[in-house]
Amino acid sequence: MWSRRQGRLSTLACGVEELRCRRREREAALRKARREQQLVSKRLLREDAPEEAGGQSAAVLLGEAEVQQFLRLAQRGTDEKEREKALVSLRRGLQHPETQQTFIRLEGSMRTLVGLLTSNRALLQLEAARCLHELSHSEQSAVAEACLPATSYLLTYLSGHSSEFIELCLYTLGNLIVESEAVRKQLLPQGIVPALVACIQSPHVAVLEALGYALSQLLQSKEAPEKIIPENLGFGYFLAVFERSHWYLCGSCSQPTSAGSSLLDSSLLQHMLRLMQPGPKLNLGVAVEFAWCLHYIICSQVNNAMLLSHGALPTLAMLLLDMAGAAQRMDDAGLELQLACPVFRCLSNLLTEVPVEAMGEQMELRDERIVAALFILLQFFLQKQPTLLSEGLWLLNNLTANSPTLCTSLLSLDLIEPLLQLLPLSNVISVLVLTVLCNIVEKGPAYCQRLWPGPLLSCLLNTLVLSDIEVVGQSLELLQLLFLYQPEAAQAFLQQSGLQALERHQEETQLRDRILALQQTAIHG
Repeated sequence: MWSRRQGRLSTLACGVEELRCRRREREAALRKARREQQLVSKRLLREDAPEEAGGQSAAVLLGEAEVQQFLRLAQRGTDEKEREKALVSLRRGLQHPETQQTFIRLEGSMRTLVGLLTSNRALLQLEAARCLHELSHSEQSAVAEACLPATSYLLTYLSGHSSEFIELCLYTLGNLIVESEAVRKQLLPQGIVPALVACIQSPHVAVLEALGYALSQLLQSKEAPEKIIPENLGFGYFLAVFERSHWYLCGSCSQPTSAGSSLLDSSLLQHMLRLMQPGPKLNLGVAVEFAWCLHYIICSQVNNAMLLSHGALPTLAMLLLDMAGAAQRMDDAGLELQLACPVFRCLSNLLTEVPVEAMGEQMELRDERIVAALFILLQFFLQKQPTLLSEGLWLLNNLTANSPTLCTSLLSLDLIEPLLQLLPLSNVISVLVLTVLCNIVEKGPAYCQRLWPGPLLSCLLNTLVLSDIEVVGQSLELLQLLFLYQPEAAQAFLQQSGLQALERHQEETQLRDRILALQQTAIHG
């Protein structure tokens, strides 16, 4: 009797470990894909221009002669008002893609516009910057590259005094950064990174939001993990100098030789996390932009251990709790819908960096309030934004993968039935829900006993009638774990025609071995 039990336990351990390894390999590929998902976009501040408040903002197609005329009037008009009006007309024309192409083909056009940008007339400077902003929003990389002569001046003006002008320059630079590698190659030596970092202490919310946007555009570039985050010089140095003497950055200056060796070594991260702290001073727009910045830094995997040591997890966990509270109060639906996605992704990816043995040290990872808050948000998204459900369930998967404590929380808070209710929504949702349930069941017999009896088996039988191979495969793995730990479930499966449900998938090559293994487990134990 004793010998038989030992043998069964040995076989059980092997089976569970094999299932775990197989699932973890598949999740690694999914996690890599989720890491690399990006939010590439461009921003347009056109609605901020007072001239367009009257509804005269339709793009106007300008010919070559008209572009030349407006440039000439802007440069040599009889008075400043006429010059400004010519630039306004040019800017409206530059909203049209064909006018943009005409402009960059004209010899000397960009030189004239840069000359107006650097004039000593504030209104002309602002309108010239707005023209550049229209060009930066183009979908054609050639248009963005034509703006390169203006970039050093845009960087220089980031140290100016007009928050409106700084905001415009930041969004223009952000649009240019994302367009092409050639643009970034020129902007990096010009000092784009230290110039951006120097803006993070601005008291103006609009400037901080624009900074977060521009920085996120830079951080999501393909060369960021190798050339921007770990190797960029000057973060700590430039920030320290800026704080000490209000030193104004010059776009043409070179980077210093004595500087911090990493973006993460500077105080930029602390400032970012400070701007994401929940509380009455939290600004949604700023928090969203810097949450995306943090997401791209985490995805680079340059030094996520440093992010953990600087308290990124507690900040993100508190944001999650704050979002759940707002969702319950329904006082700001926009907060959940905009901030949730980057926060979920940051938490999900950071959790993969926490060693299993260190899980207990991260108090925020074993607080059942995290699970409760996540389910509040899942219910909210079910009504408001179903596309975010998969993000929340991926986070739940990563939370429960290595945490028996949080698996216990799901059981003690009676959250299994709400989880099962999500199964019919889509195949993607089904796979994620089943994966979370696998995380619970693989923790051992005690966890399975708390799931049995209950609606789990009937739900799994329903998934077996589906045709999606991934959903069925995940159901098979969950059933295998459940039968190994809870023999009563195997008996109930047989009594409810489970073997017949399996037969419909026996022709699927990818499922055949797992179906055979499950049949043997169900029949022979």
